[in-house]
Amino acid sequence: MTIVDTAPRTPSAQEQAPAARTEIPVRREAVGERRDLRSVPLDDAFNVVGAVAAGIAVATLLFGWLTPMTGFIGWLVISFIAFLGIYAVLSSLRADRLTVSERIMTALFYSAGAILLGALVFVLGYTVVRGVPALINPNFFVETMKLAGPLEPLSVGGIAHAIVGTLIQISIALVITIPLGITTAVFLNEVGGRFARFVRTISDAMTALPSIVAGLFIYAAIVTLVTHQRSGFAAALAISVMMLPIIIRASDVVLRLVPNNLREASYALGTTRWRTVWHVVLPTSRSGLVTAVILGTARGIGETSPVLLTSGVTAEMNLNPFSGPMISLPLQVFDFVKSPEPNMVARGFGAAATLVLLVLALFLIARLIGGRGPGQLSDRQRRAVAGASARDLRRIEDAGARRVRALPSASPSTEPTHPIEENPS
Repeated sequence: MTIVDTAPRTPSAQEQAPAARTEIPVRREAVGERRDLRSVPLDDAFNVVGAVAAGIAVATLLFGWLTPMTGFIGWLVISFIAFLGIYAVLSSLRADRLTVSERIMTALFYSAGAILLGALVFVLGYTVVRGVPALINPNFFVETMKLAGPLEPLSVGGIAHAIVGTLIQISIALVITIPLGITTAVFLNEVGGRFARFVRTISDAMTALPSIVAGLFIYAAIVTLVTHQRSGFAAALAISVMMLPIIIRASDVVLRLVPNNLREASYALGTTRWRTVWHVVLPTSRSGLVTAVILGTARGIGETSPVLLTSGVTAEMNLNPFSGPMISLPLQVFDFVKSPEPNMVARGFGAAATLVLLVLALFLIARLIGGRGPGQLSDRQRRAVAGASARDLRRIEDAGARRVRALPSASPSTEPTHPIEENPS
């Protein structure tokens, strides 16, 4: 055996260099106090109160003493403008420019929210208060106007025929628009292409279509050429024309928000595109799709002009949407309030309040049906999933047991079938 001696190797400069070490910087203490964004400083609260009082005083001086301006709306506008200016001056006394800008924008956002909420409360409150004389009568919801004239008291007649007509018309419109709208949105997102861009452009343009144009289109194409009479079905078609672009556009936006990694995971399991859409994309965006349908329903249920041209006015109950006029709640409100009689006007406000309550009820029902987020299942859905998992488990166990039973018959025998006799020689 030969032993080869090797000379010691001199390490290179790179190997002699010390290894790089990662140094964690020392955490420095905060320069100033941490600011709690959830609380309002006391000086800022005083600035707001003082600016509000000063703005009201300035507007009162301008409208009552210094200028000939009058009107409550103008007084509110001048008060708000003066409030913003005075609030900016007071904030600049103890804050920098960036903080002043932040406070002014905060005041603008809070004011915008308060204006929107106030307008909504005012509309709902005014409608309900004016309609209370009609709403307190039980007959208002169960009777029709067949035997009630303009001079009849509020204890006679009602809007049962308008409620039923509204429900029938909006149900037909939903049967038409939900499949078409969601299918079109799926096509725009999952297929794409030049034709999809054209369809998206048309649907975006139809969202600004005047309702009277939709009513004239259905009147010219359906009423005058096909049915030759106004009917609830023609009104439902006109409502569908108004609802369809809203549902398409809102569903398109919702389906775009579905993460692509969910689709890729489904494709990795070997599923097809349409099984991915049916089992992954649509369940994930269910709550958003329900919201899209709600927006379309809210647009269609309050339409008056297309219904006026296509359904006609009647005081009787009509349950057949294909024959005879069928009135709806918006059209009934229009028919009531154009009368000079106070009782008819009260009935009109009562019908308007009923329409608002009907829309709120539809919102609540839709939230209960599809308001859960992705992956959240109801009790019935959990039981169905648990049953399907148990069936799959039993199927897999049965298949494994069959394979185990088949193994001994398929394995080769260790002993020869015909033993070989040894030769005695």
